[in-house]
Amino acid sequence: MSVAYLGLGSNIGEPAANLEAAVAALDVMAGIAVLRRSRWYGSKAVGYTEQPDFVNGVVEIATDFTPSELLAAVKGIEAGLGRTPSFRWGPRLIDLDILDYSDAAGQRIVRGDRPIIPHPSMHERRFVLEPLAELAPTWQLPDGRSIAELLAGVQEQELWPLG
Repeated sequence: MSVAYLGLGSNIGEPAANLEAAVAALDVMAGIAVLRRSRWYGSKAVGYTEQPDFVNGVVEIATDFTPSELLAAVKGIEAGLGRTPSFRWGPRLIDLDILDYSDAAGQRIVRGDRPIIPHPSMHERRFVLEPLAELAPTWQLPDGRSIAELLAGVQEQELWPLG
């Protein structure tokens, strides 16, 4: 099976419950098994800031899906949980992003098309890097920058652990 890391976020309704529902939906989907999840973190909105704080986290999954199939699956979960289209960086009931993906042989997949892997802005987001570091403390970008280096560059972004 391939291994992927997914970022989760929500700031509408009961955000932590929305993330739990997304994890449960992933774990019951044929072709996906949730291996581990980070704790949940609170964060301020990025981009459009006139909205409620977010709850974010990361899950590590095993999957039989290709990156494109996984993208379709997570978009289906978002729709099934009630996500409706909104404007960029707007409030959202649930957001699932593919952060990174390695095939069954352990080879990292790097792609410039849909989905873009690794996620193109993850290195700029503490709310992604901090929970990812919990699960993969030695993770690095394809260019060799470590998660510790990336985290050092985003410490000014407010983030707080929940629970």
